[in-house]
Amino acid sequence: MEHRGEVWVYAEHDWDELKDTGLELLSKGRELADALKVKLCSVVIGSGVKKFRDILFQHGADRVYVCDNVLLKEYDTVKYAKALVDLIKKYRPEIVLYGASVRGRDLAPRVASNLRVGLTADCTDLQIGNYKHTDGKEYRDILYQIRPAFGGNIIATIVSPKHRPQMATVREGVMPMPTLQDGRKGELIEFNPILNNLKNVTHIIRREKIEKKVNLKSAQIIVSGGYGVGSRENFKLIRELAAVLGAEVGASRAAVDAGFIEKDHQVGQTGTTVRPKLYIACGISGSVQHRAGMDQSAKIVAINTDPEAPIFSIAHYGIIGDLNEVIPKMIEDIKKRRLD
Repeated sequence: MEHRGEVWVYAEHDWDELKDTGLELLSKGRELADALKVKLCSVVIGSGVKKFRDILFQHGADRVYVCDNVLLKEYDTVKYAKALVDLIKKYRPEIVLYGASVRGRDLAPRVASNLRVGLTADCTDLQIGNYKHTDGKEYRDILYQIRPAFGGNIIATIVSPKHRPQMATVREGVMPMPTLQDGRKGELIEFNPILNNLKNVTHIIRREKIEKKVNLKSAQIIVSGGYGVGSRENFKLIRELAAVLGAEVGASRAAVDAGFIEKDHQVGQTGTTVRPKLYIACGISGSVQHRAGMDQSAKIVAINTDPEAPIFSIAHYGIIGDLNEVIPKMIEDIKKRRLD
């Protein structure tokens, strides 16, 4: 059976649940696989992970590779990298994608180093195209690995034409979740890696799970504050507006760096990428880095005293004014409408 040339997506899981990042990547993976006319595959590594096959099929995977071994019960960089390297060497995919999560950023470079292939980190887009090398040789159907560079001031397109697989990590939340196709089936391939005699100087003593207090990624409405809010105390206005809207509270990096709010709330290139139905930016100038993390929002409302603020270039509705005056009026109006 021919397996070469496939597009693979690493399906991350933890605490007995699949992470969204591996499912989101199946949407972009489908585009790439269709462009190359190859199979879209998902790879899941762990112990007792065969059960994830159906949800991966239903989100678009044509094949699911399962590395199931009791030694893989807990995530371990050395063991997981060995399992994935062995799998790649046997089936030789064209492209391997990972989420740019803590785990993806740990695993991907180790696999790339072992295989001596390139890796582009924190991509925001992926495309298939042709590339002409400086030596005159032309490469067709190459993966364009697209990501912000130089602090987000330019967009770089990176290619790895000579070595396979082409590999990239992709920022969480930048790809839409594929539509669930109930009852969809695919092919399951089980693979048992050789994990004996691995040199590993780390051991897991205990794992603890701490629930996140902020869920920006899944929020339908986000009210974000920037440096223009002025102080940690003034952020109560942002929280009050979020409360009446049933929204999550977000922030720009400038607000986080100034100590106005915790980093868990940060939206942007170095924070969380979001795509809510409504994003209200209060006192946020709109740097390239911040816009990269929220410009896919369905509706954007910006409040700023500076009419030239970059945030207005992507806002659907702009309010030029002092947020300390505008937000209380918004809260009052929302409450009044609810009473009516």
